[in-house]
Amino acid sequence: MQEPEFTETKSKEATVPEINSQTGTITKLQPPAQSQDEWLKYGEQISGFLATLPEYVGNFFNQYKQPLVSVGLILGAIVAVKVLLAVLDSLNDIPLIAPTFELIGIGYSAWFVYRYLLKASTRRELTNEITTLKSQVVGKQAPDA
Repeated sequence: MQEPEFTETKSKEATVPEINSQTGTITKLQPPAQSQDEWLKYGEQISGFLATLPEYVGNFFNQYKQPLVSVGLILGAIVAVKVLLAVLDSLNDIPLIAPTFELIGIGYSAWFVYRYLLKASTRRELTNEITTLKSQVVGKQAPDA
């Protein structure tokens, strides 16, 4: 068995051979790819960027405040709906809760039909309430009925 040859390379930093105790062969350590000066240069660039980061973030938030708030509210609403649906789904798994909710829904529907839909006068009252609510939301004056 022939041992591998050790060839010297001319570089700034000397390479030290290492002997592998299991195989008995000599391996050569590679010189570091980058010098200490390059690492310092990268460190200065990173620290300069991190020093100006709060100013950049502040300017970005001041410039795009309204869209960021809108996106935040939309995401918050989506999360709230998902949490609400998860809570309702977990309540639906509890015995007797789902039939109780169904009975409550049927009872409210029956009351609503009895209260607002059976007579013409109560239907007009419901129509007036809906137009009043719509005018409050939209901001227009309700027509006098």
